[in-house]
Amino acid sequence: MARILIAAIGAAALMLFLGPQFITWLRRNEVGQFVRPQGMIPSGHDAKRGTPTMGGLLILFATTLPFLILSGRSTGAMLVLFATIGCGAIGFADDYRKIVSKRSLGLAARWRMLGLAGISLILATVAVKVVGIPTTLSFQFIHMSLPLGSVVYFVVVLFVVSGAANAVNLTDGLDGLAAGTCAIALLVYTGIAFVTGQKDLAMLSATLMGACVGFLWFNSFPAQVFMGDTGSYALGGAIAALAVMTKTEVLLIVIGAVFVAEALSVMVQVVVFKRYRRRVFLMAPLHHHFEMAGWSETKIIVRLWLIALIFGSIGFTLYFRSLHG
Repeated sequence: MARILIAAIGAAALMLFLGPQFITWLRRNEVGQFVRPQGMIPSGHDAKRGTPTMGGLLILFATTLPFLILSGRSTGAMLVLFATIGCGAIGFADDYRKIVSKRSLGLAARWRMLGLAGISLILATVAVKVVGIPTTLSFQFIHMSLPLGSVVYFVVVLFVVSGAANAVNLTDGLDGLAAGTCAIALLVYTGIAFVTGQKDLAMLSATLMGACVGFLWFNSFPAQVFMGDTGSYALGGAIAALAVMTKTEVLLIVIGAVFVAEALSVMVQVVVFKRYRRRVFLMAPLHHHFEMAGWSETKIIVRLWLIALIFGSIGFTLYFRSLHG
């Protein structure tokens, strides 16, 4: 337990120590945020244009260094780290395209999906054939497991990885919102991995959480730096891989309820508008709806953090009860 705590504190300390120099470097090299055109975002977001981005690179560094030094580097934990860095690389390519083109349009969706599919295939294959993860879908709240074939299981893993990466990316629209909600989800996965004796997995999750907490020092409103797609894809991939390794793919719907709500709001908005030419929300994703309704940015962030904490607690309770039920 002490090593897990030290790793988390180490990641946060690295973020706090390196953050100012990294932000200065980003500013000097004009690695700034490009926002969507007016009308696609609330008007107040135009002021965020030019804020340094790609802070996800520092999150990855602050996570990887203490983890590699302090962990036993078990196959399962290293597999999660691979998925984290792999998804972060896809996000980096997306950020890089935006910076080079000086537009908010990055890597084409088909290339992002192809990359996520490759990561999912490696994650599923190694998890099953090397780590020994069963190809089942577990429903902790009803104490039931559904057997799946290898192909169907890969589809499930692909859905979880791509869904989580894109959902966290959609959530990353307000200062500190994605970092805070990810930190809460990662705290839950630290507890889940710890109570099941997966110490390296718990350490990696705790280290990611520590990096998110340290990042919040600079990313809280008004943000000095954004994590960019590099960070949101990496954190989404990490949470998805943790769900796969702990057999909580279904329970992730509860643990990541805010991410699910953000993604669903976009899907509902698109489907209803295409079919009926009406809008369900004032603007999607969900946090923009609340902005358009007149809520302040800080109020939205704190309230969504609280919702994430409530659902994260419910998710951990359901998992813990399934172990002792």
